Amino acid sequence: MTMPHSRPAAGPGPDEGVEVRERVGVVPLRVVGIAGSLRRASLNRALLAAAQGLAPAGMTIAVEELQDIPPFNSDLDGPSAPAPVARLRTAVGSADGLLLVSPEYNHGVPGILKNAIDWLSQPRHGNVLDRRPTAIMGASTGAGGTARGQSQLRESFVLTNTPVMLQPEILVGRAHEKFDAEGTLIDEATRNWVRAFLVRFEEHIREQQYVQAVARPTMISGR
Repeated sequence: MTMPHSRPAAGPGPDEGVEVRERVGVVPLRVVGIAGSLRRASLNRALLAAAQGLAPAGMTIAVEELQDIPPFNSDLDGPSAPAPVARLRTAVGSADGLLLVSPEYNHGVPGILKNAIDWLSQPRHGNVLDRRPTAIMGASTGAGGTARGQSQLRESFVLTNTPVMLQPEILVGRAHEKFDAEGTLIDEATRNWVRAFLVRFEEHIREQQYVQAVARPTMISGR
């Protein structure tokens, strides 16, 4: 991790920095997981379920659904935003990290997921995606494993100032061969990759928490 060249005058000194790192390292992490598919037997919903079971001991993944999120309309936004939107914003805003698990439709991001990101990206300043540690996974029946869709998602997060984990990547190609009829991930190599991915995601979240705590000491509490 690359640290800033200078520290704000109000930031913690060396001893306080150690204390912040210790607190960041022991607080259990709550991650919100979102599948970019509404299909009940979706391989990506199955991949998200697998991630819940493979998460490291210091992390829990709570799934949020998108079927009730209306099409984005800024006329409906504000204090009286639609209830499903307000619920999703609250869930993401209170989480330590965001995990997106999405298919790729026509070489791009599924509309249901892009729509949710559009809602979460508002207001322009101070939205719940700003500085929210995020990771992306995807599964497809083709060999590409959602590479194009993931690339497009990363572009969306530039404007929202969302620190998306760069490596490792989870691009599950020929996914129909790696899940059983009940949707259980049975391919051991893929399970190991997902497990390692989530361990690195935990590190990514804690790194981001430390950086943000140094910049704004009140962000990390003893919750």
